[in-house]
Amino acid sequence: MPTVRDILVKKGSFVASVGRDATVLDAAREMNARRIGSVVVTEGDRVVGIFTERDILTKVVAQQLDPQTTKVGEVMSTPVACCRPETELEECRSVMTEKRIRHLPVVEEGRLVGIITSGDILAQQAAEQARTIQYYEQYIYGPYPLTHEATSAKR
Repeated sequence: MPTVRDILVKKGSFVASVGRDATVLDAAREMNARRIGSVVVTEGDRVVGIFTERDILTKVVAQQLDPQTTKVGEVMSTPVACCRPETELEECRSVMTEKRIRHLPVVEEGRLVGIITSGDILAQQAAEQARTIQYYEQYIYGPYPLTHEATSAKR
């Protein structure tokens, strides 16, 4: 079974993060600059929360808070669902579905070592399916599948 580590090997371990004293405006600018939907809130390399686009809408905009003065620590989501590099992707998918979240920080020995998203899991699944299809095509047609033109010419 594929694991979180399989995604991190391809994706890398960079995680956009902010401290709990960062302003909502700073966090939103970071998310916009990187074109991402969340930042992990950390103290050192320890995860203390997560701040997402949804938090901006429901906890800042809807509450009419000032993003220039509101601290991320006041509106972040906590506790945070996390996973480990050895966690199977099926378990991550289940947690994301159950909790209705799209981001899972990856923690090893208490330290933040990466992040995976629902999009990462879908991309991994699509790649696995493509490999399976290719395997079955080679099994059925041999190592060099016939093209549509070649099969039409035989008729």
